[in-house]
Formats: sequence, structure tokens, C-alpha cells
Amino acid sequence: MKPVRIPADIDREDPLLAGLSARQLAILAVGSLLAWTMYSALRAAAPPAVTAAVLLPVLLSATALALVRRDGLGLDKLVVVALRHVTSAHRLVPAPRGVVPAPSWVDAPKTRLPAPLRLPPTAISEQGVVDLGADGAAVVCRASSLTFGLRTHGEQEALVAAFARFLDSLTAPAQITVRAGLADLDRMAADIEGSAPTLPHPELERAALEHARFLRRLGAGRDVLRRSVLVTLRQARGSDATTTLHRRAAEAASTLSAAGIGLSVLDGEEVAAALLEAMDPDEQRCAVGRSSESEPVRGGCG
Repeated sequence: MKPVRIPADIDREDPLLAGLSARQLAILAVGSLLAWTMYSALRAAAPPAVTAAVLLPVLLSATALALVRRDGLGLDKLVVVALRHVTSAHRLVPAPRGVVPAPSWVDAPKTRLPAPLRLPPTAISEQGVVDLGADGAAVVCRASSLTFGLRTHGEQEALVAAFARFLDSLTAPAQITVRAGLADLDRMAADIEGSAPTLPHPELERAALEHARFLRRLGAGRDVLRRSVLVTLRQARGSDATTTLHRRAAEAASTLSAAGIGLSVLDGEEVAAALLEAMDPDEQRCAVGRSSESEPVRGGCG
């Protein structure tokens, strides 16, 4: 099989002239037109040095916006993102019906109100199907990992071929998310210590307690990371979205099993926990519970 070179930036625009894309040419054209307009207005009223001092920043700014790139993004896009960040609200709260200001008779400081938090998911079913509103629905699957570097060359080629078959089978949007976070070794050690007395042999109990002590020493001496791989399958809106998503998940699990990767669909509680962890990975949480719209939301472990 002949190898195919894949460019590092596959989303880069196609060049039209002198290696520049249509967007870059448009930025340079607008900057040149603005500079020419300013030159026409200043050349008769100002000396050449003043005219050059005024035009040089305009030309340099247009050139930088068109040519400078950072992390695969053009400077013009980064400027737009920065302006959007500065002008948008930085405090977001769950308020489906909007944020209501305090009554006029309340002696409260006049501060900028937080903005409503708009998240794509609107509901999560018990089967783990996430309702995305107008964007359709999705299911989240947890995938196992494997050590690719320790495999032989033939095994690596077989794994790549199996993963390529999975990618070729995709007919709708899919997303693979790899997250790394701190492992809670104290909780793992506590679970082992709690289940150790139920083991059928005293030697097994002693080994379990020794392993729990090892985990506590390891957690006290260094930060241990855990890695999770999530595969999200999305489907357009339809009456059979739930059936279609679970069928696609079963097909993906069958295809990836050839690469030694296990894939399991998360239920509603597990999906909610994964979304909460993604929004605040450092927060320690208990089991996630759901409540209806009329029930108060209570927090805490206990």
C-alpha cells in the first residue's frame, strides 16, 4: 500500500494567488483601499513624512491580519475571538427564562447581571440519549485504550486498518474526546479497604489492604493522571433518533473490537456525570441525581 501524505492543517483555505487564500486577499485589498483613500486625502494637506507615518500602521495592520497565524488560526480570527470574549458576559448562570434584575426597592449594588448559560443539551434520557434541540440527539460511549507503541509492526498495521474501517463507516458526525485528569487514589483505596473483609481468604484480604496502602502512598507522593476516551455519535432530529444512535453505537463497537477497543454506551446518569466533569474537572462529586423542574436542586454528599 502506497503511503499518502496528509497536510498538518487540513482546514486551511485553498490558495488563489501567490499562495494566499481569498480571505487573505480580501484583507489585503481592504487595507490597500483604505491606505489609498487616506493617501489621497493627506497628500495635498500634509508633508510626506506625516503621510507615511499615518499610512504605515494601516498597511502593517492589514499585512499582519492577513499573514500572521498562531496555532493554525489567522490573526484576524484571533482578534474577532478576543473582541467577542471582551464584550461577552463572563458570569453565566442556569436561567432558561432569562436573568431577572433585582427589584427597585432592594438596596443592591448596580452591577452587570450575569448572562444565561446556554448549553446544547436540553435533556438526557435514561438510555443516555442527549437531546440537543434543533441540532438533533447524541449518545456518549466510553472507549477502552490500548498501548500502540508496544505492538509489533504487523499488529500496528492491523490496528490502523481496523480504526480506518471505523472511520470509513461513519455516515453522520462523530467526535472522539481524550481527557486526562487527576486520579482520586484515596477514594480507590477506601473502596478496596471497604471490600477487603468480604474476600474469601485472609491472604487475599491482606493483599488488598497492602495494595490500598500502596495507593495512598502513591497519591501522597505524586500526581497520578487517569485518561478517559469518549466517543460521541450525533444524529439529526427524527422520530427514530434513539434507535438509530444505539444501532450506530453497536456497529461502532463491533468495528472497533477488531482493534481491541471496547466501546460501551453510557446511561443517563453516566452521561450527566461526564458532562459535569467536563465543565468542572477539579470538582469532587457524589453520584449524580436528577430532579424534575418543580423540585429544588440540592447539593452535597450524604
